[in-house]
Amino acid sequence: MSRNMKEFRVVGLMSGTSLDGLDLAYCVFEETANGWSFKLIHQQNIAYSKYWENRLRQAINLSALELLLLHHEYGSWLGKQVRDFIQAHDLSVDFVSSHGHTVFHQPAKGITFQVGSGQHLANACEEKVICDFRSQDVALGGQGAPLVPIGDQILFRDYDFCLNLGGIANVSFEWKGNRVAYDLAPMNMLLNYFTGKIGKSYDYNGEIGRSGHLNSTLLKELNQLKYYQQGFPKSLGYEWFADQVIPIFNKSNISVADCLHTSVHHIAYQIATELLEFNESGHGKLLITGGGAKNSFFIDTLSGLLKGKIEVVIPEESIIDYKEAIIFGFMGVRRLANEVNCLRSVTGASADCSSGMIYLPNGSSVN
Repeated sequence: MSRNMKEFRVVGLMSGTSLDGLDLAYCVFEETANGWSFKLIHQQNIAYSKYWENRLRQAINLSALELLLLHHEYGSWLGKQVRDFIQAHDLSVDFVSSHGHTVFHQPAKGITFQVGSGQHLANACEEKVICDFRSQDVALGGQGAPLVPIGDQILFRDYDFCLNLGGIANVSFEWKGNRVAYDLAPMNMLLNYFTGKIGKSYDYNGEIGRSGHLNSTLLKELNQLKYYQQGFPKSLGYEWFADQVIPIFNKSNISVADCLHTSVHHIAYQIATELLEFNESGHGKLLITGGGAKNSFFIDTLSGLLKGKIEVVIPEESIIDYKEAIIFGFMGVRRLANEVNCLRSVTGASADCSSGMIYLPNGSSVN
């Protein structure tokens, strides 16, 4: 335990479905009379080797025995990365907080499973480990997602809206005394679909999209998709994107640059429309993180649509890239203190909960 019971030194781990690697964030969390605060001290992204990329991508097809073996092997691998990270920076650590890597997430069936055995991780890095943050919420009838809004609410409380621009654009904010969070529109999932057609993984700074032209007919059809008329809670997935969005573009015969330009205007319009509707103060503050925050054409377009009524804040790059790892570290802090880290107002569960399993390394005992 920390020298100060109100201070925790944590390594947060995050691996997303994009398989772009493992994020490690070493943070100091401190609780004072003004609430919780954090400092990101060291961070690292470890790109997956072809071996791990293939193993994790194909995990959904494994037998029960093979999946369990992967669960243990990946947990040990995570532990080795943590141990090397701690040693490289000579860190003092209270515990490690790991999201794991999601293989199955079917909350309607009561199933969610993230590989990365907490016990194997703890043994390999010789530190206390907290993990498996989704299972309890799913058992309570929730979606087990999104989990990040608890961090938005507490660590990033100075912002009226927290917008994440990953594969899908999602937002969290306070509404009628509760935190709410939901998906707004496809983001990098859509933009990268088109850049992939010209052999690029993404549109650097949105330069290709900026060079294109707006197709107003296409934009109108995209904005009329039924999903945008639904109230929250709601969420998007790849299946919706493939079934509803791509066919609209396939009917047109325009350049990749025009597709990107029109897509940016579509996404920005949906986000701006939603945020302005819930901007009760009339002068809100918006934090933007995730890879899309680096697309300057998109940010310029969104800012223009917000018309100065909501201030756009792009944080330093380390926060853009490591916000999820930071928040999963904080979820471990909340679990250790037996404080709520999963919000029913967000997930739809029957109750708030303090979720996560605690594992101690070889030979350790509970203090």
